[in-house]
Amino acid sequence: MELFLIILLFVIGIVLVVKGGDYFVDASSWIAEVSGIPKLIIGATVVSIATTLPEMLVSVMAARDSLFEPNPVNAQGLVDISIGNAIGSVTANIGLIMAISLICMPSVINRKDYMLKSLIMLVASAIIVVCGFIGKVSILFSVVLLLIFIFFFTDNIISAKKAVSLSKTEKRDESITEKKTVIVNIIKFVFGAAGIVIGARLLVDNGSELARIIGIKERIIGVSLIAVGTSLPELITTITAISKKQSELSVGNIIGANIMDLTLIMPLSSVISGRPLNITNISAMIDLPACLLVGIIAIVPALLFKKFSRFQGIALLTVYIAYVIVTCFVIA
Repeated sequence: MELFLIILLFVIGIVLVVKGGDYFVDASSWIAEVSGIPKLIIGATVVSIATTLPEMLVSVMAARDSLFEPNPVNAQGLVDISIGNAIGSVTANIGLIMAISLICMPSVINRKDYMLKSLIMLVASAIIVVCGFIGKVSILFSVVLLLIFIFFFTDNIISAKKAVSLSKTEKRDESITEKKTVIVNIIKFVFGAAGIVIGARLLVDNGSELARIIGIKERIIGVSLIAVGTSLPELITTITAISKKQSELSVGNIIGANIMDLTLIMPLSSVISGRPLNITNISAMIDLPACLLVGIIAIVPALLFKKFSRFQGIALLTVYIAYVIVTCFVIA
């Protein structure tokens, strides 16, 4: 009965995260649409902030809870969830979600629009891999990652301001600022945020407990179930973007969310826990290189050939499936 209740609460947590993220994304996208910001910047900032909240809350809560866990083994397990969720979410975002987007909707890109954001994501991934070799996310690396995040966000703000100034001369759709539309989107924003917070709490609590009861290592729960569960808002955004043929919104969301996972969530978890986050050998050898590998497959060919191809999507999905099999069945 106890196991059934834990699984039920875990599933409820995922549902709340999904629906909360869905409403939050809708409301955030509406806010951005009113401002006249381009889709790529919307995806990389407003939408990615919304869809990254679940990963952020799960990782930060797990890191915080590790401070109050008297059992050192359980405390490290919570840290494993924190790191595994952040890294696993990046790998899932690219290897699964972006793969689906590219398979269904390959597209030609403007290299200039994607260059800086893509390089920031790869540099952040490489820094995390270096942390894996060292065995921890130290305070120094946390500061470096936070500075990268500040640079990324500042660049997006500057780009957004330029876009808004250019869009002022264009005719705007007045229906998006009607009183009823404003009220609906405010409600979506509030309830979406609440759903994300409550759902994230249920995920981290019951995910950790489920790992202990079944005997599954917290790392596997972090990089698989929780990582995919908290990445579902990105998946929803991607599927919606595919149906509306808006590849820039989808890819921008994924790149922006990954940068935030790596440069904001990891350092915040370290700062909140009050100490460096220790990285296990398995994570250093498997999870972190896999994160960097899918990033390289997704970004380098696109920048070289100025397009996201269906072949990239197939390659990403293949690598991700292999990673999940190795993680859950070979080294479990």
